[in-house]
Amino acid sequence: MKTKEPTIINQGLEDEMEVWGYRPCVWKMILVGVGTVCSGGLLLLLLYWLPEWGVKGTCTHTSLKDAHTLLLRTTDEFSQWFRAKVHVMLAPGREPYDSLDRMSTAQLPNGAGDYGISAAHDEHHGKYEAPVQILYFTHHSTKYYWNDMMHNFEFYIGLEDVKVSCASIHSDHSAGLSKALQDYRRLFFGENEITVRVPSLFKLLVKEVLNPFYIFQLFSVILWSAEDYYYYATAIVFMSVISIATSLYTIKKQYVMLHDMVATHSVVRVSVCRGNKEIEQAMSTDLVPGDVIIVPANGMVMPCDAVLIHGTCIVNESMLTGESVPVTKTSLPSSGEDAAWTYSTEEHKRHTLFCGTHVIQTRFYAGELVEAVVVRTGFSTEKGQLVRSILHPKPADFKLYRDAYLFLLCLVGVAGIGFIYTIVLSIMKKVPAKTIIIESLDIITITVPPALPAAMTAGIVYAQRRLKRVGIFCISPQRINMCGQLNLVCFDKTGTLTEDGLDLWGVQTVEDGSFSPPEADAAEDSRVNSAFVACMATCHSLTKIEGELSGDPLDLKMFSATGWILEEPTEEETTLHNPIMPTVVRPPKQSIPEANQNNPLTQNMSCEIGIVRQFPFSSTLQRMSVVVRRLGEKHMDAYLKGAPEVVANLCKQHTVPQSFTETLETYTKQGFRVIALAHRQLESKLSWHKVQSLSRDLLETNMEFLGLIIMQNKIKEETASVLRELRQANIRTLMVTGDNMLTAISVARDCGMIRAHERVIIAEAAPPKDFHPASITWHYTENPVQTKDNQSVEMNLEDGVYARQEQSYHFAVTGRAFAVITEHFPQVLQKLALRATVFARMAPDQKTQLVEVLQSIDYTVGMCGDGANDCGALKRAHCGISLSELEASVASPFTSSTANISCVPNLIREGRAALITSFCVFKFMALYSIIQYLSVTLLYSILSNLGDFQFLFIDIAIILIIAFTSEQHVDSTLTLSYVLSLISGPLLFSVLTQIITCLLFQVLAFLLVRQQSWYETWTPQSDACNASRSGLSHGLNVTSPHDHKNIKNYENTTLFYVSSFQYLAVAIIFSKGKPFRQPSYRNWPFMLSCVALYTFLLFIMLYPVRAIDNFLEIVCVPHDWRITLVIIVIVNAAVSFILEEANQHWASSFLSWLFCQTNKPPRVLYMHLALELQDNTDWPPRPSTVTYASNPQSRLSAPL
Repeated sequence: MKTKEPTIINQGLEDEMEVWGYRPCVWKMILVGVGTVCSGGLLLLLLYWLPEWGVKGTCTHTSLKDAHTLLLRTTDEFSQWFRAKVHVMLAPGREPYDSLDRMSTAQLPNGAGDYGISAAHDEHHGKYEAPVQILYFTHHSTKYYWNDMMHNFEFYIGLEDVKVSCASIHSDHSAGLSKALQDYRRLFFGENEITVRVPSLFKLLVKEVLNPFYIFQLFSVILWSAEDYYYYATAIVFMSVISIATSLYTIKKQYVMLHDMVATHSVVRVSVCRGNKEIEQAMSTDLVPGDVIIVPANGMVMPCDAVLIHGTCIVNESMLTGESVPVTKTSLPSSGEDAAWTYSTEEHKRHTLFCGTHVIQTRFYAGELVEAVVVRTGFSTEKGQLVRSILHPKPADFKLYRDAYLFLLCLVGVAGIGFIYTIVLSIMKKVPAKTIIIESLDIITITVPPALPAAMTAGIVYAQRRLKRVGIFCISPQRINMCGQLNLVCFDKTGTLTEDGLDLWGVQTVEDGSFSPPEADAAEDSRVNSAFVACMATCHSLTKIEGELSGDPLDLKMFSATGWILEEPTEEETTLHNPIMPTVVRPPKQSIPEANQNNPLTQNMSCEIGIVRQFPFSSTLQRMSVVVRRLGEKHMDAYLKGAPEVVANLCKQHTVPQSFTETLETYTKQGFRVIALAHRQLESKLSWHKVQSLSRDLLETNMEFLGLIIMQNKIKEETASVLRELRQANIRTLMVTGDNMLTAISVARDCGMIRAHERVIIAEAAPPKDFHPASITWHYTENPVQTKDNQSVEMNLEDGVYARQEQSYHFAVTGRAFAVITEHFPQVLQKLALRATVFARMAPDQKTQLVEVLQSIDYTVGMCGDGANDCGALKRAHCGISLSELEASVASPFTSSTANISCVPNLIREGRAALITSFCVFKFMALYSIIQYLSVTLLYSILSNLGDFQFLFIDIAIILIIAFTSEQHVDSTLTLSYVLSLISGPLLFSVLTQIITCLLFQVLAFLLVRQQSWYETWTPQSDACNASRSGLSHGLNVTSPHDHKNIKNYENTTLFYVSSFQYLAVAIIFSKGKPFRQPSYRNWPFMLSCVALYTFLLFIMLYPVRAIDNFLEIVCVPHDWRITLVIIVIVNAAVSFILEEANQHWASSFLSWLFCQTNKPPRVLYMHLALELQDNTDWPPRPSTVTYASNPQSRLSAPL
């Protein structure tokens, strides 16, 4: 039957899902019940592990509206299945934004006729219409409600759902909600609380125990108990209990830590404005979108996302952004063009107070309160979404784990062969049915080793411990193995590759329409009264917190360079004056020129400037501005600072020097950060209150260009050496920054990301406009070549140079170009990603998109950032490393306590060591199970088996000791990267050759022992030992009870000795150090274990001890046969070692030759693309060519 097309919910969002509706089916449920009883509960477990089977097996398909149960599947590469139960809610309206007027005959007075949650569920008041039934379901802490118009489920975010403009927030939502309306909305939005419920130990225990692995162990324990293998069963139960207890402790601890982090300040008392202008105290959990709250003067920790409508706040947003610098939040514009824009938390973040952030202090008009409208609550807030991503992370898509399952399936296949062999052999030898069942099932428990998961995690645990020692903390241990396969690392620039702070290198002012020579000192006495210094002193967002200047590091450097003093109004001054009291800046007294000091009362005061209004810095606009008034003057002035290109466009063209472009390029190519300043004198008729409602666009125009501030962003000492180390290890590095393109290219050259001889091609893209298609223009930058006197000269690009250096090139892309290319040039995007090294002016969401593009061409991507604006990319990358120890690092799997990139090679080294350890342990555990499988299969042929204590000795004394001492320290050098895969030709060939070797030597020993002259079918009276011990042995054997399991025999003893040495041999062979770990002999616990076990085994083999022989159920064999076994063991170890060495050196070429795959195309897409582009004569595009969206082929245009 064809499956009905699913409905999509969250379309276009990260958590997009397909949804199907189902209702219970009685006959299916009866069948499942019968199947569960017949299978001993196994069917129920299977339906629990596979939700889609569970739903389809007990329900029939129906429409979403009639569904009782929903089946959800994510549309990403993981295709995860979830089931959700549909609930019914009674409410007086269908949508949260419905007005109560529509539902009642008259508007209820405040507090009268509240329609609370209980009322909505139980009964409705007479004044209301009959309550309506609303279907909803909850998934990953989000409620989805049925929408009859859409015929689909939708979720409510908050006030943004109604697409409200900034002006209407002031006009329609600034009064607040009545208690009745608040209660009604709370039905839909729920309590305003980010609840991290810590599951009970019992719930966690059940979930852990129902893991397929523990169910398999339970099956094994029951089987061994049926065979009277109590000791081994007890040992496995003991191991499982320790494993479960450790796992429960870790999970519980993580939940408690997250709960404590979220619960801090999450429930507070707030002042809420009601519709009738009353202010009442309420708990923050009662808040809903549309409520108006009052922000106290002494600050608070925000319990929700709210937009500021009156007043100004200084906020510490380190919890969200990782930036510890306080941010100034201003009230939402209420008039002008800006007010017509639809409100969005992303677009208007400078006016939005986010949940979890700390409001340090507020500023306000006299008699007016600092008010904010609640826009999002609970899990819809920024903090809520962050917590939700931690609670419900995407599974780590790592090839190792997929390969591990395939490997286990191979072992299961081998177990199946043994299962059939055992049944057939036992039937032929007329063995009782009970024994056939037990022994055939036993072969499965032998082939799939129960200790495998514990042994596999050993390498990760050791790596995590070593990472902690070097100051790298990990919240996602399974990602350590991923770090071992990183082949590309993205770096943020500011604070990561370069120092966080900027130093003022100099200033270059404009006089008479041309640049003056650059000067180092901005605070010269002669320039105190100049507009340039006034702009530096006023155009910033600095504030005083507890007497200390605080704010953006760039603003701090710029202001401190002037030497001026900043004074803020006190709370008393603010309340005494009707207009808002300005922040005042003034020069120190000694800076006043002597000419001005004759009349100190007037002249000194005229240097004081009050900041009347501030337009904060916007990353979108790339500028900030202020309106100021110099004391004693009737008119006001506007000052502007920002990106030079932006500022120049806002200035009168005759004030911008003609050499502007050349001067700017000179600085940016040298890696300087350049900021331009501008000034405008405002009309004297503008009053203070008119300025408060003035549109930013009207103000920031017709400016006069003042000059440039040149800031130096120094590269961190460790940067160049770390990038060189990564390049030598064949790990690609690239820069993703929000900074200027030319500055980014210069930094990339200085730190060695782009080498001196390599060319940079800037891809400038333009969106479609006026019937012209989207286009990409390819600009080749000129290479700076150092001459003897260290002066840079420019090298022009000739066609010949292009031909010679076509492989030594890097692309550089801006955020704007990246957006255009992503939308209009998908066929170019992957080719560009292959050789692009610099991504400049990138927005936070574009950084995340870039990581996804790189992952789409099969790169294993690492992201290293300082936490600010990098959270999305840090989460999305295979391995995110945050250099910030603030709470934002909770979004990153790894956090480094050292604030430089030296942590990256350390992490890759540890990841590779852990990965190799996992591979080696996996190979060893696979060989261990196969060796034991071979021994048991051979013994089954004579209706024998290994004894309980033999199993116990092999599994505990040999296997666990070896597996848990296999920790090896990482090699100090970051060697070349290899493509590491568990399902690879050389690795499988290595395992196969070792299996064949072990099989041959076990069969040889098994057959040889049967050919010995003293051999007979062993009985308690048998005596094959020498004469000196015969009497004693004989006397002992006569009194021994009959061995009904036939454990004691010569074949068993021979195979036990040979297989024990085989375990040790493969353990040593597979514990290789190179290329990523130190040699095995440096791992003293492992070497000590191996020496101790070899000594013990040789001792009991050559000098038997009766007590040990009886304990291990081995029989006495002649001394000559013991010597023969030693020779067999030595030859076996030598052959295994030679084969493994040969496999390392020649396996790849031999397998390629054997399967005629010498020219096999690479598996990974980026290597495939690189090979394609090697033969493409049109790539990279030639200088000054333009690629059009309508025509993928480049065509030459006029030189640009």
